[in-house]
Amino acid sequence: MAKTTGSSASERLELEKFLPYRLNVLAEVVSQSLSRLYESRFGIAIPEWRIVATLGQYRRMTAKEIGAHSHMHKTKVSRAVAALEAKGLLARTPNDEDMREAFLQLTPRGEDVYKALAPDALAFSDALLDALDADEKAALEIILTRLTDRSIALAENFIKSD
Repeated sequence: MAKTTGSSASERLELEKFLPYRLNVLAEVVSQSLSRLYESRFGIAIPEWRIVATLGQYRRMTAKEIGAHSHMHKTKVSRAVAALEAKGLLARTPNDEDMREAFLQLTPRGEDVYKALAPDALAFSDALLDALDADEKAALEIILTRLTDRSIALAENFIKSD
């Protein structure tokens, strides 16, 4: 069972003040806003864009590697890979050492989509960060890294305590 950390059992959880909820809402709002760029122009959904962006950056990966990198569930990765393949944006190459998996890479058409969208995605990110001054941007980077690391550590601690 999870340990309590000073909070009274009778306290009410207010989602609007609950950090995990707020982070999730922020991520969802940002993701939905950004998705308007690529859904309208190329008809690709959020998980598909994440795979296009990942393969645009790393060139060639397995679905398992993409899932680990993007923190997407394997089912979501599998569906997005199938959709991208059906749209001619992604190609599979068998892994001769392990026939259960394949290497994935963008097709020339997929590369064109990536090259068309990457500048817009970067511009979107820059516009989002324009809400912060230079010191806040630097602090945000530190905070995001610390919270990510702490979240991983907490998850490992909770697994060990069960």
